[in-house]
Amino acid sequence: MSTNNNLVEFMKRQIVIEKEIVDSLNKGIVDIKNPPVKGVLKGISLDSVKHAELYASAVSLLTNVSQALTQENLDAQRALVEKHIQMEAELIKKLEKMMPTIENKKVTFLLNAILTDERRHHAMLKMVLEIIVHGETITEADWWELLWENVPFHGAPGG
Repeated sequence: MSTNNNLVEFMKRQIVIEKEIVDSLNKGIVDIKNPPVKGVLKGISLDSVKHAELYASAVSLLTNVSQALTQENLDAQRALVEKHIQMEAELIKKLEKMMPTIENKKVTFLLNAILTDERRHHAMLKMVLEIIVHGETITEADWWELLWENVPFHGAPGG
């Protein structure tokens, strides 16, 4: 139990840190005039918002009893995830087709970052769909795999 409590406390501290990162970056980018630098820093800020949400979700998994979902709710979730899997797949194809034609290395760098994110999103959405299909049979290991497998650097600098 102590290990579980330590983990929960660690994640709660990480939520605070992620929110501090968001605040710092959002204040810092106000005066930045370079669009690529501003865009990358804003993207990192948004990732930190996401990280805080993922930590909060993990804390919830460890501290709360899950509520059973209605079939209607599961169907709605499945439809939403399937729609976005298709949207991500189409975007990935478009970017992969366009990337070889771009000569500007800075633009290539930015679009490659987007493509990497889209591929990761696509993989995560597929995992979410699988979890939804499993419904009641989802295990704690399934949730941890979803939360961390495709998160580059697992919240460390660089991701």
